[in-house]
Amino acid sequence: MRTSRLKRDMPGISQKMLTQHLRELESDGLVERRDFGEQPPRVEYQLTDAGRGLMPVLMAAREFSISHVSEK
Repeated sequence: MRTSRLKRDMPGISQKMLTQHLRELESDGLVERRDFGEQPPRVEYQLTDAGRGLMPVLMAAREFSISHVSEK
């Protein structure tokens, strides 16, 4: 997935924060970065096997948070 699509799918995130988080996820081995070496720059990210393995946990946490929204 290209960075521009990730940014579009996460309204409110700054380019700086998105880049920082992607670098952390790459460092943790959860995503891999593919640089095509083109001009203008073209970079894509994809989940690694470890990242895909984490998806059931993330989806369960998301479902929990949706079903336990506190009403104020």
